[in-house]
Amino acid sequence: MSTTAITAPACATMPKVFQHPLLEDGTVTGAEARKQQNLLIRRAERACAACPLMADCLYTAVVDHDVAGFVAGTTQRQRAEIRARLGVRVAAQDLDTLAGVTTPNRQIDHEEVIRLRNANPYESLDSIARRLGCSLSTVKRHLRKARAADAPEPTATLQSVRPSVEQVLQAHRDVVERSNRRERSAA
Repeated sequence: MSTTAITAPACATMPKVFQHPLLEDGTVTGAEARKQQNLLIRRAERACAACPLMADCLYTAVVDHDVAGFVAGTTQRQRAEIRARLGVRVAAQDLDTLAGVTTPNRQIDHEEVIRLRNANPYESLDSIARRLGCSLSTVKRHLRKARAADAPEPTATLQSVRPSVEQVLQAHRDVVERSNRRERSAA
């Protein structure tokens, strides 16, 4: 019997890269912060490209779940563009229900999270979480919930059949290539 070593994906072993506040989809101000963000993105892209789970991770992040941050070699904006190209609509996850937080006496007030974000649009989500005394994932969850409430209802023109893995990978290549061209022309 042969034994196969199971290794964790890079996103799990490189939290200082994949969970860095600069990989959030916020506006980065300042040349030094943009430079650091680009370095983090390139490092994360290389790690994702080498991961044997890349195709499955990308498919899940595009078709099944509206996840935040940098996932499967893509930013949240790139995944939204991939979904738009494929006509995919993903419902925002109600993580409160999944986590069993359904009581009206929640520790963090949803409106306070939204108010703080609107009042401080350039502040990192991590900083907002520290102000509220909660986790970064809690802030992200509340912001996703607010986006979902503002999102228009799906239209009949959206694709009713799930795209294939190859369709998602092709859309990914197109979107990432286009993003890279825009970056190079801006530099």
